[in-house]
Amino acid sequence: MMKVFERLGSSALLQFNEIGRMGIFLFYSFLSIVRPPYKPGPVIKQMYVIGSKSVFVILFTGVFTGMVLGLQGYHTLSKVGAEGVLGSFVSLGLIRELGPVLSALMVTGRAGSAMCAEIGIMRISEQIDALDCMAIDPHKYVIAPKFIAGIISMPLLTAIFDVMGIFGGYLVGVKLLGGNEGSFFTSMYNNVGAEDIYMGLMKPLCFGVLIIWISSAKGFYVHMTKGGGFGAEGVSGVTTSAVVLSSVAILLFDFFLTSILI
Repeated sequence: MMKVFERLGSSALLQFNEIGRMGIFLFYSFLSIVRPPYKPGPVIKQMYVIGSKSVFVILFTGVFTGMVLGLQGYHTLSKVGAEGVLGSFVSLGLIRELGPVLSALMVTGRAGSAMCAEIGIMRISEQIDALDCMAIDPHKYVIAPKFIAGIISMPLLTAIFDVMGIFGGYLVGVKLLGGNEGSFFTSMYNNVGAEDIYMGLMKPLCFGVLIIWISSAKGFYVHMTKGGGFGAEGVSGVTTSAVVLSSVAILLFDFFLTSILI
């Protein structure tokens, strides 16, 4: 019986240690963002890696998400004779919820995993230790550009997702199923307000911080994380853990942000 309590206590201590490391990592990362010198070059490079390289998957996912919303929405609303509000149905669903969440999940799978693996390899190959030896802050040199790029890129990617999703909903609801084009855009104009756009921008900002924070921290502490270690297997395990944890955190924070901003 004591062995069971010992294992539970040991597991709890490991989790608290990891939470503490993650919190300290976030603090130093934000501190390095505001501390000079300010170099735009690394930030632009990371915006290309995180943002530009994710545009295709965002476009593709956005269009088909909007098409599914248009198809399901038209058939659901037609049962109660409310096809005229299809535009607001599609646009509100995308701007408030699906756009920010699905964009964040796509970026997590494409850029977050690569980021975690990159930093993890830097750690196990002792490149981060070499930066410390040269008195170069790894948070300033490696982590801060990723945070800034993620915070800038996520709202832009979400806006692209929303626009393409609304276009997809329009194609299916109006062009394919014969809905009224004027009603589609009028309902969207009348029902989408500033508070909806505000929510649609605040969520990706928070999700961008979550993705970069979890992915970077997991790779940075690959040698100290459960399932990690100095080797390819450790990096792959931590990368998988980072993607899963980021995805769960996005869904969890989506609920809390919705309850606060609604």
